[in-house]
Amino acid sequence: MKQAQIIPSILSADFARLGEQIEEVVAAGATAVQVDVMDGHFVPNLSMGVPVVASLRQSVDITLDVHLMIDQPERFIDAFADAGADVLTVHFEATRHLEGTLEHIRSRGVRCGVAINPATPIAFLDEVLAQMDQALVMTINPGFAGQAFLPATLSKIQRLRDEIERRELRVPIQVDGGINVTTAGKVVSAGAEQLVAGSAVFRAGVPIGQAFRELERAANDG
Repeated sequence: MKQAQIIPSILSADFARLGEQIEEVVAAGATAVQVDVMDGHFVPNLSMGVPVVASLRQSVDITLDVHLMIDQPERFIDAFADAGADVLTVHFEATRHLEGTLEHIRSRGVRCGVAINPATPIAFLDEVLAQMDQALVMTINPGFAGQAFLPATLSKIQRLRDEIERRELRVPIQVDGGINVTTAGKVVSAGAEQLVAGSAVFRAGVPIGQAFRELERAANDG
């Protein structure tokens, strides 16, 4: 069975030591990091943007998984693709023409993902599921790092996994929100393959590499 992948979210990193901390997770085995982009409108917070992705692209040779928590993300696809994003994930709730947005992302040679918030039914993904390179199930309400995991999302992950398998698609399920050594195994058991974790990696109170490896073990030992 394929092991679950831990993707550290740099939203929880110390930006004064960002390069150093990314080096630590890469040394521990990380092959990707997530860049959370927030606009203060779709979610009630502001975060990094295109310049951060461009700077990371120049300094690290790992997958840059960019999560666009912004309204009308189609406006910025070209900018993030030009900056060096490897994956662009947009929210179902944030774009009017999702199919066209995914087509635009893929036309730039970038992998595409669709995220859904906790209250959004998985059935809303039915018409685009075959176009997606990954599906992101939010296990918190997006906007802030460090929130508690929402247990009700476990059945949602399982239902999405069942539908993907029923249609014989190869769409990995990514989860984001409240992932730690307690919840990691639960979401993997429900069907998740990619676990985005911020606080549990960068703010765990132990060395970053150790936190990453402990989380990876928790995700896969079960």
